[in-house]
Amino acid sequence: MASNKTLKLTLVRSMNGRLKSHKACARGLGIRKMHNPVTVLDTPENRGMINKISYMLNVEEV
Repeated sequence: MASNKTLKLTLVRSMNGRLKSHKACARGLGIRKMHNPVTVLDTPENRGMINKISYMLNVEEV
């Protein structure tokens, strides 16, 4: 496991009208606003949340 890798996440679609669980994933990843990038560690837990809301995110490896 490469725990020192990080991912840059940017919300590119609105959270309005999404499922509660999808909003919770975004909040769990530290996403607050659209087009405001956040950096998270590349862990299996974060990858699971990213996969769940991948249709709303732009993901880049840092």
